[in-house]
Amino acid sequence: MKYAILGDIHANLEALKAVLKDADEQGVTHYACTGDVVGYNADPKACLQMIRTLKCKIVQGNHDYYAACNESMELFTPMAQKSIRWTRKQLSPFERKHLRHLPLIIDIENFTIVHSSLSNPHRWNYIFKRKAADSNFRNQFNQVCFFGHTHVPLAFVKGTSIEKGFYETLEVKPGFQYLVNVGSVGQPRDRNPKSAYVIYDLDNQLITIRRIEYDMTETQKKIRAAGLPFRNALRLANGR
Repeated sequence: MKYAILGDIHANLEALKAVLKDADEQGVTHYACTGDVVGYNADPKACLQMIRTLKCKIVQGNHDYYAACNESMELFTPMAQKSIRWTRKQLSPFERKHLRHLPLIIDIENFTIVHSSLSNPHRWNYIFKRKAADSNFRNQFNQVCFFGHTHVPLAFVKGTSIEKGFYETLEVKPGFQYLVNVGSVGQPRDRNPKSAYVIYDLDNQLITIRRIEYDMTETQKKIRAAGLPFRNALRLANGR
């Protein structure tokens, strides 16, 4: 059994299509998503529909939440606020209701998915440092937890202490816990513009990051045509 763990798609249809093609070629059998299907890019409806057709288990991200409601967005940058306001207008009442009722945490097989952190997931905390990872581990009951939100693929491994680092492949070993950021399908921020997602091979207990090229030029054209912030298009090429 192989799971593709997708995160931070952010309405980037070209990236999502490229990732799903690669996942199929890699023999993926199941899908899960760490949230933020919408936001920043120009295809929220199409990406939501594609995720639904996969029968993908999905948790709510902060952009999903704010696109689904009309709450104040003072914690967002002006660029993100404009993108969310635009996204709200694109979504149907049914689509907004679907996003509004997504769970914050889901347990699947022997792993958990969350957008931000298992420690107060509704506060959308960022996990970059060991201290934040430790707070998550105190609330992590499965051996593996996949998360997103930072758009940076980073792994924390807890044995006698917490180790942190970038990864290509992780072997899930008895006696250890793993907290793994799956990177971003639609807006990578680790200075690598290629889409990122993870394959979790449960039979062999291997976690592998995949980096996939996609038609970025088409995504950038759509952003400009939609009147979304121009920087949304520029940052894709820089992976930041």
